Amino acid sequence: MQPLPSPCPGHLIPDVSDGFDAAYRAARARRAVFVAIEHEGQQWTVKADALTAGPGHAVGEMVYEALRAAVVRLVQERETGPDAYAGPVYFMLHGVPSQQRARELAAAFHAALYGDLEALHRAVPDPDREA
Repeated sequence: MQPLPSPCPGHLIPDVSDGFDAAYRAARARRAVFVAIEHEGQQWTVKADALTAGPGHAVGEMVYEALRAAVVRLVQERETGPDAYAGPVYFMLHGVPSQQRARELAAAFHAALYGDLEALHRAVPDPDREA
């Protein structure tokens, strides 16, 4: 598995439906943020984990709050299941309806975990921020 650029285009987000453990170990060995999607029946799961990047990689409070708020909006809009998990360094979204949307969200979460919130704001707009 090749290292992912940051920001990472959605089409490069790996589908780890049949290889989660190997992909997670590879991210940890590279000391990189882990991000992937998995197919679950007709829906998709997004996983992002900053622990694999090692102790020198910190998720700042502003980034965490933006990611947490995005997860809340996604649950409220029913774009992910109510069992979504929001951090502080690990994020999981179950029940994403399409592979394309899962890739978009995964890429946005990956960029955010590297401190770039622009893709997150595009993928999960905050109506209060728009006003």
